[in-house]
Amino acid sequence: MRGWARGAARLLVLLALSMPGAAAAQAPPSLAAELSVRRVEVTTAFAGGEILVFGATERLIGPGGDQVVVLASGPPGSLVVRQKVEAMGFWINGPAARFNGVPSFWALAATSPVEELLAPPDRAELRLGLDVLPVVHLGARGTQFRDALTTLKQEAGLWVDQVRPIEVTGGRLFHARLPLPSTVQTGSYPVQVLLIRQGRVVARQELSLQVQRVGTAAQIADIAQDQPVLYGLVCILLAALAGWLGSVLFRRG
Repeated sequence: MRGWARGAARLLVLLALSMPGAAAAQAPPSLAAELSVRRVEVTTAFAGGEILVFGATERLIGPGGDQVVVLASGPPGSLVVRQKVEAMGFWINGPAARFNGVPSFWALAATSPVEELLAPPDRAELRLGLDVLPVVHLGARGTQFRDALTTLKQEAGLWVDQVRPIEVTGGRLFHARLPLPSTVQTGSYPVQVLLIRQGRVVARQELSLQVQRVGTAAQIADIAQDQPVLYGLVCILLAALAGWLGSVLFRRG
């Protein structure tokens, strides 16, 4: 039996035990969710992974019943989007726009399209959709580059919008798999699990995933951050060594 299914079954039992008799009518809607792992280790061989979220609800999930939404996001930062322009046969950097508060990672999954579950103002407040992400741009050209930013993030697998729906088992158990690319940034990744009933969020649970570099990858990152000059010199020396070895091998061939 899958690990997530065993964990979700335990969550369902806890839900049943926590709401006996008449108290169930007075208690708020119950939602229990958990992550398969709380930490992802990034090594030099890290090729990507996934965030597995599983849980259970007190009522049936599906058409006419409750709905579940899972949103994971990474550390925000600044990003410059540049447009390439051709000049005299060469491609050079042209106009650019800087964006602040850009999520390094953003992934959304739901049992049904979120556009059908919540009104636009509520969806915008919860940031459930790439079209409502509050990305702040600097400069007059910012609005022209917003779509380019979204495209670049999606192509890199860093922004994922409802590509995989949340799977439901037995009517009350659910699990979502959010792809995690190899280029993810380290840091804390908040994961929100929302229970939606009749167009309203009636329960919410917040989880946290830590993405950390370990081993050689962590050492390289530390050197690049703490001693950038040394890191640059080592990169130049390695590139020169690789070029020299290549020339020797080709000369012998």
